[in-house]
Amino acid sequence: MNRPARLVVVVLTASTALLLTACGSGGGDDSSSDKIKGADAGGEKASASASASASQDGAERPKITLSKEFQANFEGWTNSDPKLQAILNDGREELRSKYAAIIESNPDSDAVAFYNSGTSLTSARKWIKSFTDTDDGLIGKVTVYNPQVHINDSGSGVLFYCVDERKASTKNRKTGKVTTTPDKPESVLQYRARLDKTSQGVWKNVSLTTVAGGCN
Repeated sequence: MNRPARLVVVVLTASTALLLTACGSGGGDDSSSDKIKGADAGGEKASASASASASQDGAERPKITLSKEFQANFEGWTNSDPKLQAILNDGREELRSKYAAIIESNPDSDAVAFYNSGTSLTSARKWIKSFTDTDDGLIGKVTVYNPQVHINDSGSGVLFYCVDERKASTKNRKTGKVTTTPDKPESVLQYRARLDKTSQGVWKNVSLTTVAGGCN
């Protein structure tokens, strides 16, 4: 997914690996990551979980569909605590909404706005636009794994997870040219998100930092 390397950067830096790059990174406030024990370690992959419920708390969440050419596989995306599972569910859909917006060439996606606010929304739209401006879509697959989640003292959710983009690529809509993501440790990113719960019960990203190679 490298265009060249657009996915794999750290917080809105220069594009280096397709998705990794500035994928919604915004708000370099490291309080957003609150420090989760062992968050810099890769962790063991668990089995894939089922997709999130669209309205488990009554909120009308957008239906997000990815193309047949692109898969986002979430592994071990479960937690025995219902409150933490709710954060995982919305965190997963937030990431899927951005992938869908790139595929649909729609930086103003309502689904992206549903799961992001403030600097996180601004950064997400900028990241998506970097693909739409060059008329690139996504193909292949990413694996999203090792989620670590908790609720901090202020009531915000803290979610760390890993995204392996090495089997993902960009495909230009006009030329059909495919650009692959480098098979390097830097193409495995760590996402560090802070989420706040809305009055409707939705956990929205308010800040997100991506660290290339952060899960190795």
